[in-house]
Amino acid sequence: MKTEVTVPSVGESITSGVIVSWLKHNGDEVQEGENLFELETDKAVLEIPSPAAGTLRILVEEGNEVSIGQTVASLESEQGVAEPSGEIKEDVPPSTATEKPAESTSPAPAEEEAEVVANTTKQEIKPESPATPLVEPEMARSEPSETTGQAAGADKIPAAEDRRSVRVPMTGIRQRTAERLVQAKSTAAYLTTFNEIDMQKVVEIRAHYKTDFQKEHGIRIGFMSFFVKACCQGLKEFPDLNAQVDGQEIIYNHFYDIGVAISIERGLLVPVIRNADKLHFAEIEAAIADLARRAQEKQLSPDELTGGTFTITNGGVFGSLLSTPIPAYPQSAILGMHTIKKRPVVIDDQIAIRPMMYVALTYDHRIIDGRQAVSFLIRIKEYIEDPDKLLLEL
Repeated sequence: MKTEVTVPSVGESITSGVIVSWLKHNGDEVQEGENLFELETDKAVLEIPSPAAGTLRILVEEGNEVSIGQTVASLESEQGVAEPSGEIKEDVPPSTATEKPAESTSPAPAEEEAEVVANTTKQEIKPESPATPLVEPEMARSEPSETTGQAAGADKIPAAEDRRSVRVPMTGIRQRTAERLVQAKSTAAYLTTFNEIDMQKVVEIRAHYKTDFQKEHGIRIGFMSFFVKACCQGLKEFPDLNAQVDGQEIIYNHFYDIGVAISIERGLLVPVIRNADKLHFAEIEAAIADLARRAQEKQLSPDELTGGTFTITNGGVFGSLLSTPIPAYPQSAILGMHTIKKRPVVIDDQIAIRPMMYVALTYDHRIIDGRQAVSFLIRIKEYIEDPDKLLLEL
């Protein structure tokens, strides 16, 4: 008995993808629900489970583009064609076989890990280490041999292999990110305004209530939940920042779907927390943790990566002191958080050492005036510096 393995529908706007890797080998016995292969679309990398149990017969090799609904493998149960004992050989039909690229001399990349740009729980003073670069082949190093007659102490000519270049295809996620950024820069009129926030009270609240909060809600409280709540409140007061341009019209959104930027090895993902204004602190923290986990495990659906009305990104986990983020088109604004540094500041005419964070707001000047943008950022500053206005709901 044979069962076809087809590429499932993974989102309304997704029509094709690329098989990044097979998680099982040709001839392996697989169980229903086991992950068979990784499918990369222009929005996410997903692990596709097996629709049935049986012996796997791979029909489409890694690296090939496939369409939704296309058959990429088959599963043969015990009633199917018996496989001779001994070594299992890969048997790919000529009509679908593709030339397999030569093996790279580069070491295999480490297991893909997601760096949550949003989660700053560990960021209080020292930032987390940066995410692993997308592709970084190790260059072969060899000592150049001395040429005959070369003067003692003369500079040696580097070997040719020290200057080689490697060309690799851009991932679908990075291609889509690039297209969006170029579209945003060429379509909108962006401007960035900055401010700084004294994080002292939030740091103290987290330190004081972290045990009770985790005991009550089963999750640690981070910085991002404060900023999500503050942004939702600010967007209600300044609705232009939650709107978007559509031709000659402006669409005002009366809901608050907040995108949270997440960096993974294959590119940047911005999953969306739906109706974030209706969530409590613990629910926001749980949503962020869930999105981060599933981004790492390649389980985010494309629908979870679309439709946001406003985005928050945190370069502080990589040590960024200041930046000018670009909104996720067609959104009109984005808030950039940065690393927390202890700095001397003047408080009540006295110099004090405080944990300070620079924040940046990039906005579309076509529909958002400077007064609104500056006022919104000041409101965020006020909420974070006086967090009693934002309920922890323990």
